[in-house]
Amino acid sequence: MRRRTPPPPAPLPQRDGVDPVRLRLPHDGAWATVREHLVERLTGAGPGTVEGMLAAGLIVGADGRAVAPDAPYRPGMFVWFHREPPAEVPVPFPVEVVYRDAHIVVADKPHFLATTPRGSHVTETALARLRRELDLPTLGAAHRLDRLTAGLVLFTVRPEERGAYQNLFRDRRVRKEYEAVAPYAPGLALPRTVRSRIVKERGVQAAREVEGEPNAETYVELAAHRGGLARYRLLPATGQTHQLRVHLNALGIPVLGDPLYPEVTAPVPPDDFGRPLQLLARRLEFRDPVTGMEHTFVSGRVLDTLVQSAP
Repeated sequence: MRRRTPPPPAPLPQRDGVDPVRLRLPHDGAWATVREHLVERLTGAGPGTVEGMLAAGLIVGADGRAVAPDAPYRPGMFVWFHREPPAEVPVPFPVEVVYRDAHIVVADKPHFLATTPRGSHVTETALARLRRELDLPTLGAAHRLDRLTAGLVLFTVRPEERGAYQNLFRDRRVRKEYEAVAPYAPGLALPRTVRSRIVKERGVQAAREVEGEPNAETYVELAAHRGGLARYRLLPATGQTHQLRVHLNALGIPVLGDPLYPEVTAPVPPDDFGRPLQLLARRLEFRDPVTGMEHTFVSGRVLDTLVQSAP
C-alpha cells in the first residue's frame, strides 16, 4: 500500500489561535490558473473575493510566497490563506484548565463554546482561546464536545502525539461519565442500558434513530430527583453525534434546555446565554498512552442546583 505523503508545514502563522486554511489543488481538472480553480471552489466567498486576496498577496504557496493572480494551475499544489472570521458574540464564560503537562491539557469547557473552529464559530472556540491564553500554537483537540455541552475536553500539546490520544477515544479506552438534568419519570425503570442505531445527516440539525445494528450505547441511572426534575448519570460506551441527547429523548426524558430534542425550536439570539443545555461531561479516566500514567479528571461545573442534593 502506498503511503500518503504528509503535507508541508503551513507557511503562514496562526491568527487569533486559528490555523490558516490549507487547500490542495486536485490532480484532475481543466483549470488554466490557480485563480480559476479557487473561484470555482470557494463559491461561498463572494464575487471578487478570490481576486482581491490574490492581488493583495494573501494566498501563498508552500514556500510562503504569494501566488500570482495569473499563476498557472499545478495539480497537487498546496495553497494557504486566512479566512476573514465571522462576527462572533464573545461567550462570557472562561475555559478552566484542569490539568496541564508536557503532553496534554485538560480543559473544563463552558456551555455555548464550540470545541474547535467550525462554521460560524471560529475565534470563540475552546481550542482558539487556549492557544492564545496558554501561548500553545501547537495545541490540538483529541476529541470534541457539542457546543452546547459543558465539561471536560482533552487537548494534546505535541502534534506528533495527537494520534495516540485520539486512538484512546476511537478504541473506547476512555471512561467517560456525564450528568444531565431532565424531567423526573417515576415510572421509568432505571438503571438501564440503551442501545440503538443513530444517524446524523449532513445539513440536518437533529440526529435520529433508525432500524439496524446498534452503533450507540449508553448506560443511564437516576442520581437524584426533586419535584419534577431529576439528575441522571450517563456512561456512554460509544460516541455518536448527540448520542446522550437522543437516548434520553427516546426514554421520554429530554435534556432540559435542549433546542433540538424532542423538536427543533427557533434559534435563540447569539447573545442569549440564559438557558444552557443541562448536560455536563463530568469525568474522564484513561491511561496515558505516552507516559503510562493513570488519569482521573473531574469537572468543577455543576448543573441545575435544584437537583444537586440527594432525593
